[in-house]
Amino acid sequence: MQAEASFIIRNARVLTMDDANPRASAVALAGNRILAVGPEAEIDAFSGPDTHVIDAKGGTVLPGFNEAHMHIFGGSAELRELSLAGVKGFDALAKALRDYAAEYPDRALLIAQHADYTVLSDDERVTRHHLDRILPDRAVLIFAPDHHTAWANTLALKGGGILEGRDVGIGNEIVMGDDGLATGELRESNAIRPVSALGETGGREMLGVGTGGDPEHVTDEERAGDIAILKEGLAYVASLGITSLQNMDGSLYQLEMLEEIEKTVGLPVRVRMPFHMKNFMPLSDLETKAAAWRARFDTDRLRSDFVKLFMDGVTESGTAVFVDDYAHQPGWKGEPLFTQEQFDTIAIAADKLGLPVAVHAIGDGAVRMVLNGYEAAIKANGKRDSRNRIEHIEVVHPDDIPRFKELGTVASMQPTHPPGSAGLPLEPYLSYIGEERWPYAFAWRTLVDAGAPIVFATDWPVSPLDPMHSIECAMSRTVWKDGLKDERLSLHETLAAYTRTGAWVEFMEDRKGMLKKGYLADVVVLSADIEATDVTALATVRPVTTICDGRITYQA
Repeated sequence: MQAEASFIIRNARVLTMDDANPRASAVALAGNRILAVGPEAEIDAFSGPDTHVIDAKGGTVLPGFNEAHMHIFGGSAELRELSLAGVKGFDALAKALRDYAAEYPDRALLIAQHADYTVLSDDERVTRHHLDRILPDRAVLIFAPDHHTAWANTLALKGGGILEGRDVGIGNEIVMGDDGLATGELRESNAIRPVSALGETGGREMLGVGTGGDPEHVTDEERAGDIAILKEGLAYVASLGITSLQNMDGSLYQLEMLEEIEKTVGLPVRVRMPFHMKNFMPLSDLETKAAAWRARFDTDRLRSDFVKLFMDGVTESGTAVFVDDYAHQPGWKGEPLFTQEQFDTIAIAADKLGLPVAVHAIGDGAVRMVLNGYEAAIKANGKRDSRNRIEHIEVVHPDDIPRFKELGTVASMQPTHPPGSAGLPLEPYLSYIGEERWPYAFAWRTLVDAGAPIVFATDWPVSPLDPMHSIECAMSRTVWKDGLKDERLSLHETLAAYTRTGAWVEFMEDRKGMLKKGYLADVVVLSADIEATDVTALATVRPVTTICDGRITYQA
């Protein structure tokens, strides 16, 4: 007797991401698996009295999007905060912050996000004095889009106990003024955390990425509030057609909250999380924590099976690490968060435990150090299918491009990050890296042509999470100067970087990332045919239905 489908999606333009069967017009699902993919006449045979039929109305159907680099707790919390995206000039900033303060009169700390480094003007940086003029009697903290820099007013600096400065460790800085007091600019998480801890969540949403640790004490009420925040964020993720996310916060607190959600109401999206290794942690943590988490969280819906590190910061704050000097600051290359010897030791130890590694590396100097570490692991342990990654790779030195293929290293990159994309300004980034490095910045095509596997993501909440917006940015990117190489990938390469390759880098290519018989029932139905949509309008194509693990997790 032929199996009955729980869902049939018909009248569709199905892009399966399966090279053996790339296109179809219908898909049948049974339980949490794909029953069949093919022409409607074949798929209709699986229809029964309890089958739910979804008419795609000629829209594209894809494997559910795999967001390969994001921060779920921080992004979820920010859904409740002010966005300063697109705000320009002191008057506009003042209005936005004052309106926000009036809306939330009881918040101990007003937190705003996505303030460009040039929010005041192209050549004037925010200080506490600007923010004091706007709101002298409310503590204020505003973040740059990259979340590596923030600006606080005097009241917030006093509340955090850092108005007079503090040692915040390598690669972090409380910028000090000539008067011996903090200017208000805070660079990297150790400098920002004393102020962000004054907020409603106590800064808990940033601990995984900031310290790699967990809150010292959380009340039952606070934990319930944090779970509610996560649920809101997960629902938002599902609404964008995402069925898998790779969360880059290494936090047992987050894992346990996600586990509780899974056991009670069920996660609407599959989650993969790392152990976050910091430069102050003992090497033994890889075995006692990272490997232990892998054993404890090991299902298709919630997994913790890799290690995340930061090698540097970001270019705009001067904390990215370059091979040669910053173009605007001779004598400064940036300071790495790990020495080469430290990182080599970690890479070798993680590899020996069978733990893949993902490292934030923005500048070409940091990228080189990470590649060196992966090479050291191969020399020490022998070559294996490790699927180690480098996150962001904003600049790569030309000598290191072929090493990605040689070492089997994955390029994990973000279409929304190049200056000029997603509303980002060109400056100060282009001046900081210098024109000689432009050909090697955000070099997607160059890396892929050199044999590097590539996955795409947004680094949400650094950039908007919407995959269709990100795909539009990828497809409509323009060069900064005539004569520069067009680094865009084709539409199908871009879709693969958001689906099939995202599953592959998780070692789950045998069961997700494609629409294929027997694979997990993770599907997104879109509102239009994306192949027939102009690249400048791809963001107008919306998810209509998201199905994860055979369950509808979003319906427009």
